[in-house]
Amino acid sequence: MTAAPALTLHHHPHSRSAGARVMLEELGVDYRIELVNLHAGEQRRPEFLALNPLGKLPTLVDGDTVVTEQVAIYLHLADRFPEAGLAPAIGDSARGSYLRWMVYYASCFEPAVVDRAQKHEPAEPMVSPYRDFDSMLAALEAQLARGPWMLGDRFSAADVLWGTALAWTTQFGLVPKSEVIERYIERAKARPGFQRAAAKDAELLATA
Repeated sequence: MTAAPALTLHHHPHSRSAGARVMLEELGVDYRIELVNLHAGEQRRPEFLALNPLGKLPTLVDGDTVVTEQVAIYLHLADRFPEAGLAPAIGDSARGSYLRWMVYYASCFEPAVVDRAQKHEPAEPMVSPYRDFDSMLAALEAQLARGPWMLGDRFSAADVLWGTALAWTTQFGLVPKSEVIERYIERAKARPGFQRAAAKDAELLATA
């Protein structure tokens, strides 16, 4: 009898968990999908809230460990499967830059995008976590322009995170398109892991 995969991703394709699925495909590991029907309110079921009290996706179960928060899931998986080479190891000179841009997403990019989408004025630059939207985006674009990936020639979990994030934020007009961003998205979407995840999500939606 085949053992069940240790990894279960609670997932809906139309959520931030789409990137977590890409991450699992890029790693090439065995995993199981637990579809959470957001439209039916399944994210508010008591059994799901026991895993993630905020009722948010993605939520990853790895054996006895529950990992929530998008960036935490990427960091956990990349370090959990080092043989895939999606995270610089501790002691690698690229590790600091990798962590910087992973955390930049949660600490600067998302707060700036949400404030802008909801037409909230940012706090004063001295106290704002991202200074202002234009400064936040300019720093990101400058890093992307070094290309082809966030760490130069080295593809990493940071590119799974940013490739999926920029794809959906530009699609919905939350982030303005630029040549450097659009080319980066194209490179990310051409990756086998991105393509496999997209095909599997399309099949999942068709049969849900």
